Amino acid sequence: MFDSVSVIGSGRVGSAVAARLRERGVDVGPDGGLVVICVPDDTIAEVAAGLDIGPWVAHVSGATSLTALEPHRRRFSLHPLQTFTRTRGPEQLDGAWGAVTAESEEARAAGRWLAETLGLRPFELDDAARPLYHAGAAIASNYLVTLHEVASDLFRAAGAPPEALVPLMQRTIENGFELTGPIERGDWETVEAHRRAIRAARPDLEPLYDVLAEATAR
Repeated sequence: MFDSVSVIGSGRVGSAVAARLRERGVDVGPDGGLVVICVPDDTIAEVAAGLDIGPWVAHVSGATSLTALEPHRRRFSLHPLQTFTRTRGPEQLDGAWGAVTAESEEARAAGRWLAETLGLRPFELDDAARPLYHAGAAIASNYLVTLHEVASDLFRAAGAPPEALVPLMQRTIENGFELTGPIERGDWETVEAHRRAIRAARPDLEPLYDVLAEATAR
């Protein structure tokens, strides 16, 4: 659909996007028929406003509305539902899903083209639903980091190696998030023992444990 694409931004996402486009034989450089904005959310509108009207314009933010791409009308967004690091390359895109938000069938086609070219599995997302969608993504990715840190702190306090948690977390994902453990068994005595131990070692973490236990029980 596009022989040339301009990528603005060379951060973790922008560098992976540009590298993947080059791998797929797409010319990446100035004056592309599609301009993909890969900059922090709070600068998308400023960058978009400075672009010439004409080419298609897209951003890769998960939370930002299409209105940030004003005054452009040939526009869409594609959010790669993945976490990125600079230590890896375009293979980070492989197999991930991509949220396409568009206002016309032509824009949806452009978004699907970009998603599939990058190796993503596209799905449509309404612009108004983006904050809720992004909250779910943040819980799944960002808060997983938080949970690992909290669990690691408890392991250290118990004299256990925190690195032992990684295979457990990985297997939980591989098992399709099937719930096991004391709450699944209805073993509330063990849950209460958890609370007492956390209260003694890390009382600041007890409220977090309570909230997670209540959510898990539901």
